Amino acid sequence: MTDGDARLVAAVRAGDLPEVHALLGPGSNPDAVDGDGLPVLCAAVAAGEEEIAGALLGAGADPGAVDADGVPVLCAAVAAFAHKTVEALVEAGADPDRVLPDGTTPLLRAVEGGSPAVVSALLDERPARLPEAARDRLLVAARWWYERGAEGELRRLTGATGPADVRWVRDGGDDRVDDRVEEVTLGGRTVRAGHGAVLTRLEWHCRILAPVGELVARAVRHGDPEHADWWASLSVLGQRQSAWTWQEVVALHRDPAPLRREFVADYLSLGWMMSAVTGHARWYERKQAELLGGWADTERDGRVLARLLGLLEADDHPAAREFGLRHTGHPDPRVRRRVPRLFGRPLDPEALRAVLDLGRDPDAGVRKTAAEALGGEELSEEDRPVLLALLRDGDPEVRSWAAFATARSADRSPRTTEALWELLGSEEQELRLSAAYGLALRDDPGTVEAYAGVGPLGPELAADHRAEGLWRWRFRNEPRE
Repeated sequence: MTDGDARLVAAVRAGDLPEVHALLGPGSNPDAVDGDGLPVLCAAVAAGEEEIAGALLGAGADPGAVDADGVPVLCAAVAAFAHKTVEALVEAGADPDRVLPDGTTPLLRAVEGGSPAVVSALLDERPARLPEAARDRLLVAARWWYERGAEGELRRLTGATGPADVRWVRDGGDDRVDDRVEEVTLGGRTVRAGHGAVLTRLEWHCRILAPVGELVARAVRHGDPEHADWWASLSVLGQRQSAWTWQEVVALHRDPAPLRREFVADYLSLGWMMSAVTGHARWYERKQAELLGGWADTERDGRVLARLLGLLEADDHPAAREFGLRHTGHPDPRVRRRVPRLFGRPLDPEALRAVLDLGRDPDAGVRKTAAEALGGEELSEEDRPVLLALLRDGDPEVRSWAAFATARSADRSPRTTEALWELLGSEEQELRLSAAYGLALRDDPGTVEAYAGVGPLGPELAADHRAEGLWRWRFRNEPRE
């Protein structure tokens, strides 16, 4: 082993990405092996170092490398649910259809493993058609695991009788909210229970149009709108852009199960995408407007009704204001949280009275959206105390939203300016930043002092647009050469 190889192996084992980048210059060997003959790429994948694995592949490491047992590194990434590494390996040339000694392939192992993100990473780089035999085998495997359930199939395969270890994970990354799956460990084997989504994506990849009712049944099986199975069905139905599919789905808005009606509401939120792609915007807009008005009138489930009010807001429905006024006193806070956003701007007197009342609501989420709406208004002396009270709210999120709304509000009264100065004494830095930003927008002569009181900003606030308020104030107010 050369000195350069040894240093690269050590850097990979230490997880030192900057050092790995430094060592992968011209003349380096990205296929270096350790003392046991294990390729450094295999070591990176085994350690879960996705960025390092990507760097090695970018430098030319062999994507077909195998470990000490002769298992391709692609299979190791599949088993670890490392979808980014899987994608990088396939892009670099790793073969998802490579037949292994046990007769399986990396793609089949991924299907059985139940991670929709991993299966997508393998499928997205493939041509549209799979060989018929391989296609059928994959579909049978996906349906088998889906129908028996991850835990049930693991018990059959391993013979384990004890309790399974089940935990919820984000299959596609922490920044998403539509890929929750259960990760099940039993008998020394771990799979993810996203087989419904895997089956749905396989069918779509193979141009198989599953019945609408079956796709909806898969979506609601887990009772979780954030589950990967829900999103996979929603995504495929959204791509099946036809009036027939639309009518089949929306017919379920009368279904007795609230979860199915919620799925329909989620599907309707994709209408903008369907109309934009198909060019039938007017047809979708008209049909959706007709449906939403009548449905919102009759919907009794608070969660579903809240989704419908959100659609009325997003679609600028002509009856949005009336629905807002009608539901100001709804018993479900999820519904009341939607109300302030149903009114146009500026608020007319009746809508303003409703939002002011919601600013005193017992639910913090309702008060938060009320603060957001009030921030766009120039309030009277009689009404201003509601917004000022929200600045002192017992809930920190309400205070934060109220501070931001007050800062950018059209209200330039002395009482509002005084309230912003009071916020500079807050222990919460984001409130102090909002206060300083509001003073800068008002061209307050104490803006420099206000920003000094905010203190050094951490990385989460340094890029915030409110941080730019000081130099913009200086541009407007200080002499320039």
